[in-house]
This record gives sequence, structure tokens and C-alpha cells, in this order.
Amino acid sequence: MRYLVTALMFVCSAQIADAQSSSLARADAIRIAEAFSLADHIGDEVWEGWQAAPFAILLITPKKDFLINHPYPTDDFQSEGVDEILGMEVFSRPSGTFSPRLLATFPAVAGVSTIVVGQAETTGKSSTMWVLTLLHEHFHQYQSAWPDYYSGVNALDLSGGDQTGMWMLNYPFPYEEGDVVEALYQVRDETLTVLSSEDKSASLKDLAGALENLKANVSEKDFRYLSFQLWQEGISRYTEEVVAKMASGGYNATEAFAELGM
Repeated sequence: MRYLVTALMFVCSAQIADAQSSSLARADAIRIAEAFSLADHIGDEVWEGWQAAPFAILLITPKKDFLINHPYPTDDFQSEGVDEILGMEVFSRPSGTFSPRLLATFPAVAGVSTIVVGQAETTGKSSTMWVLTLLHEHFHQYQSAWPDYYSGVNALDLSGGDQTGMWMLNYPFPYEEGDVVEALYQVRDETLTVLSSEDKSASLKDLAGALENLKANVSEKDFRYLSFQLWQEGISRYTEEVVAKMASGGYNATEAFAELGM
């Protein structure tokens, strides 16, 4: 009986060790778990079907890239075991593929829309803002899950042959050209006027004129890119704001997350 008890203790100890074998930093695991929890809390209240979108994450750290909640880890990743905080298997590979300051979503692993993100400390974000950024990026996963997303993006003819999706971040839009900046500010101001004005018809005409002025100051291709980004990033930013308001009114963060400091 003594030998049987000893054997059972050994088996249980091995199982516990396996559950704690992930080398993912505790703070990183807590933040990611909080993002998953907040997403579950929101569900489809903001966007119908959002909860069904993939929530794969590639966390970039100085020594390792950690792949989390991804359905198809590629052969360059090795299992780290089940992380005790996340309650799921974590995979890793040596770092160096992506910048540790990256905050983006694209088909980074096995063609699956994946959030590629550096740690909160590296990206200069508080724990709260880092979690909200993950929800922002998770909305991009919802966008790209639509059946015609990639065909529609390809039809824009903006990639310049880049198949990674990084062109969305690196496209050479003339952000610093004086006339373009002035035209963008004009569109912003007229948009705010529309939102606050009682006479929508007159203010909408002014906004249409501002948009035509902007269109005249950039190339047709640049305007296509701008229109795409207003949809892709503008709605994601709106979603981030809505999520923040929802989180502040009825959602209770875990004790572990609160201990990290907001």
C-alpha cells in the first residue's frame, strides 16, 4: 500500500509539473487571460458573431515567441505544456521573426489571422490599455473572418506583391505632406460638425466638399488606401472605445489582474 501511495503521489506531481511547465511570464499570462475573460463577458453584444472569430495570439518576448490559442501550430513551434493560468497548451519558438514592439493582426502563422503583439512593458502600455489593444486587434480578426474579406482586400490592389499583410502598416501614404495634412484636418472638423449640428443637410454638404478636397490632394491609389483604413482601423478604434465603456460598467477584473496595477 505504501508503494501504491508513493506511485500515485509521483503521478500527481508529474501532472502538476506538466500543468505548470509553460515558461510564459506570469504577468503576460494574466493579461492574456483577462483579455479572453473580457471578450467572453462582451460576447456578441457589440458585434453579432464576434465571439466566434478566432482569438489566436503570438506574444513576442526577448527570447521566445509564444503561440496561444492557435488551432494549427506550425512545426517551428514546440509545446511548452499547459499553462496553469491560461488553462491551455502554449507553444513557443526562438524570437527574432517579428519586432517585440509590434501591435498588429495578420495571417502570421499557418494562414490564420493572428494577433502579433509585444509585451505590455515593451509596447509602453499599461495592463488595462494592453488588454484593450488585444480586443481592438481581436476585432480585426472578426473583420478578416468574413468570407469576402481577403478577396475584397486583394481587389484594392494595394499590396505591391506583399503576401504577409504588412503592407497595411507600411503603405507609403503621404502623411506629412502639408496639403494632405490640412485636407485631413478639414475632413475631421467637418465630421465633428456633422455630429453636433442640427442642420445635417448643410453640414453634410460641407463634409462632402472636404472629402472632395482631400481626394484632389492624393493619388487615386492613396485615396483607396485611406478609405480602406478608415473602415478597418476607424471601426476597430470605435470598438475599442465601446469595449472600454462596457468594461467600466459591470465587468469585474480578476484579482490577479488588479494586482498587476491598471
